[in-house]
Amino acid sequence: MEEIVRIPAERVRALMGPGSGTKELIEKKCNVKLSMSTEGEVVINGESADVFFSKDIIIAIGRGFEPSVALKLTKEDYHFHLIHLKEYLSSEKAITRIKGRIIGENGKMKEEMESATESDISIYGNTVAIISKMDSMEYAKEAIELLISGANHSTVYAYLARARRKIFDERLRA
Repeated sequence: MEEIVRIPAERVRALMGPGSGTKELIEKKCNVKLSMSTEGEVVINGESADVFFSKDIIIAIGRGFEPSVALKLTKEDYHFHLIHLKEYLSSEKAITRIKGRIIGENGKMKEEMESATESDISIYGNTVAIISKMDSMEYAKEAIELLISGANHSTVYAYLARARRKIFDERLRA
């Protein structure tokens, strides 16, 4: 099976990695073959299941994640979610403002969301991407959606404190 994925041209170098090391690592871990153009077109060849799982890794790198973080997606319990801010907001000014709210002063809000939900979050272009374990993904998505909808940072911090306790409790019971 062959699938074509587009990533921003400036992220092709990150996908290749030094000496094509990242590309080769993805090919080996996912059992696929990758070819890419400098314009950002990535062709994935392999069995359909392998192509399906490698696609999220490639998109994650394209959305600003370091390859080492994106490769967490090779683990069974990690998932990827992409939020397109243009689906929520109509103007570039509003998107810039919301990206600022998600990052927070000196990166504090993003850092707290990542810590509370044990997630990795990347704000790139007009998207917010999350890599997280499945049991904490919904909490990370909800925190970002609260910020998009205009909730106060204090409300989101309180939500994250409750989420942290719920995730901890659920993992203890598992």
